[in-house]
Order: sequence, then structure tokens, then C-alpha cells
Amino acid sequence: MSKPLRIVFAGTPDFSVPPLQALLKAGHEIVGVYTQPDRPAGRGMKLRPSPVKAKALEHNLPVFQPQTLRNADALAQLAALRPDVMVVVAYGLILPQAVLDIPTHGCLNIHASLLPRWRGAAPIQRAIEAGDAETGVTIMQMDAGLDTGPMLLKKRTPILEEDTAQTLHDRLSQLGAEAIVETLDQLDSLVPEPQNDSEATYAAKLRKEEGAIDWQQPAAVIKRKIHAFNPWPTAYTSWQGKPLKLLTATALPEQSAAAPGTVTAVHRDGIDIATGEGTLRVHGLQPAGKRPMAAADFANGHALLGTRLGEA
Repeated sequence: MSKPLRIVFAGTPDFSVPPLQALLKAGHEIVGVYTQPDRPAGRGMKLRPSPVKAKALEHNLPVFQPQTLRNADALAQLAALRPDVMVVVAYGLILPQAVLDIPTHGCLNIHASLLPRWRGAAPIQRAIEAGDAETGVTIMQMDAGLDTGPMLLKKRTPILEEDTAQTLHDRLSQLGAEAIVETLDQLDSLVPEPQNDSEATYAAKLRKEEGAIDWQQPAAVIKRKIHAFNPWPTAYTSWQGKPLKLLTATALPEQSAAAPGTVTAVHRDGIDIATGEGTLRVHGLQPAGKRPMAAADFANGHALLGTRLGEA
């Protein structure tokens, strides 16, 4: 489209900020920003605005924070903004059909996977955990289903060996920003592509208990979990009865005769741990009550060699 669009933007976390900035830079008119209500945070549990709200206020954009979009007042408020399109990025509220019908060109969602793979709440983490070679973002025309709408545009990126959920999150956020601007530029000519439901997978929300490491698993599987769960909820084990979070690692093919979970080597690159298949080299970790640190630094102050992680 050649002319600027009237856009209602809906998003909440850090992931949503680059797309908002990109739309502003592209010259579109942001007529309203919808975001989750302020939440208590920090030691004092003071109300804290979402990252999207903070960025919107920097640009003097009108901010709306309804608890729901399912009542008449909320629908009337949105309709009064007369949006050409609504751009939705990790907003946190389900949009009823009445909302989807308000913008002239409907509601477009920036989803952090190559749909129909990884519909749902945690597509970035599940892609790493599953060992996918690549992922990306999909611009989707929203419908009433869960990430089921027709696709308008995709951008791809490889999942690198060193990627964690955080590094991939940051890269996909920027990719989503590029993709939504490109989509809006071509909105009149893009042909929506229906998703193949038979190829769909579901990215379930992460649970803290999933982070527990089973040393009987192959090193490659454990490594993927460590990277997928960094920074939250983190993968964890224990050492001498105390919790130990593992943050970054490499899977090595060398098999040890030691019992899974045993620390078999300590060196400047980290600590090597026997697993059910291969060896896991841990580079970064976080002991209970401490800051994240290099595994080698932790090993310097503790007698790890020959001890077994995960034992009660």
C-alpha cells in the first residue's frame, strides 16, 4: 500500500517492541496501542507498565489496557479508532470474532514460528527443544482459532548451535518487525495461503518442572533443553543436594563409562558430564543464590570431579 495505514497495535512483552518501532518508522499512523494492564513486579511489587506501554508513552501514543475485549464498551472503544488494520504481537488476550471484524483489513498476527508448525504459546522454545534446523516468523490473518488463520508472509532463520531461547527471541523479534512492514506494503497484492492442519504441531506453555534434567537421556537432548529453557524457566539439576541451574552447553559424542550425571572432566571450557548417550559439556551455570557464571569458575571453587549431579 502506498499510503500510511491507521493501525491499532496490540502487544505486551519485549518481543512486541521492535514491530511497534518499525511501524512508526515506516510512517504508519498508530491510532491506539492495546497492552496488558500494569502488573506488580520487583521486590516492592509496584505496578510496572509493559514494555509496549513504556514505548508507546515515549511516542505519545494513546494506550488502552482493558481486562477483556468481550464487552460492548471495549468493542465500541476499538471501533471508534476506525483502524484500517490491527497488528497483534504477543498481546496476551484472545480476540473474539467481534474484534477481528472491526478493522477494514482485519487483524494480522506476527507469530514466532513457520506455521503451521508450533502453534501455541511457546514456539521459540519448542523449536529449539525439538532440534528444528530452522524457524522464523509468519504473518497470519487472524481467525477465531488458535494460530489457525491463513498465512500472508514468512521469513526464515536457521537455529544456530549456540542459540538459546533468548538469542532466538531477539532475532525473531527483529525479523517480525521487518515482516510486518513488508506485509503492509504489499497488503493489496498478497494472497492468503491456508494452513495445512495435518502438518500442525502444538507449542505447549512451558512448565517449571519440565526443566528437571534426566541424565539418562542423550547429551544432545539435554543440551537442547538447556538452551530452550534459557532464560526461563531454566533447566536444572542438583549438586550435593543444592539446586544448580544449567544455562549453556555443548553435546559431545564421546561416551563415558561413568554413571550418567557424573562429572568426568573439569577444564577451562567448562565441565564434562556423563549422560545416557555421549557427554555434555556445560559452559554456563547458576548455583543457588548466586549470579550466572562460567562453569569453569564454579569448578575452581568446588571439588566437582567424580561427583554425580542430580543425586539427592
